Amino acid sequence: MATQSRHKIAVFASGYGSNFEVITRAAQSGEIPADVVLMVCDKPSARVCSLADAMGVEKFVFSAKDYPTKSDYEREIVRRCRECGIELICLAGYMRIVGEELLNAYKGRIINIHPSLLPAFAGARAIEQAMEYGVKVYGATIHYVDETLDGGKIIAQQAIEYEGDNIEELTALIHAAEYKLYIKTLQKLLK
Repeated sequence: MATQSRHKIAVFASGYGSNFEVITRAAQSGEIPADVVLMVCDKPSARVCSLADAMGVEKFVFSAKDYPTKSDYEREIVRRCRECGIELICLAGYMRIVGEELLNAYKGRIINIHPSLLPAFAGARAIEQAMEYGVKVYGATIHYVDETLDGGKIIAQQAIEYEGDNIEELTALIHAAEYKLYIKTLQKLLK
């Protein structure tokens, strides 16, 4: 029986790291044919940093203010990704707009998860924006990253019906959908 080749992926995150954890566990269990070999974070105090340590994933943690320009820290990220043989970058709550250096180095190989049914409610605070607007169908979108804000080609979406007004409850529902959607999408993309 032929073994499926394992891809090397990096996960970028800025906060709690729940999507990082789900992706890494899926890789470690063989649910996706990949190894998470690098976690990149722009917030040294973020929970995802200790999570990467606990899960045995190499990390690159930086503070943007320590670099003269965005291009400077992105060049360092690209260097680290290349050293690790990264084939695909998964943004998972990474709260920085990806710039030219990363886009050029990994064109068509950076994906992002966003907590709305894009193109609706792009940018920050998407769940709050949707709730304030009064929508009845929320969701999550995985898309390729390009130079536009949450505007790259859509890969997959998951709709969630919700009629309540509890932002924490809705956020939990959307996160649960994101976890499943990310794994299902990675299974397809890495085939």
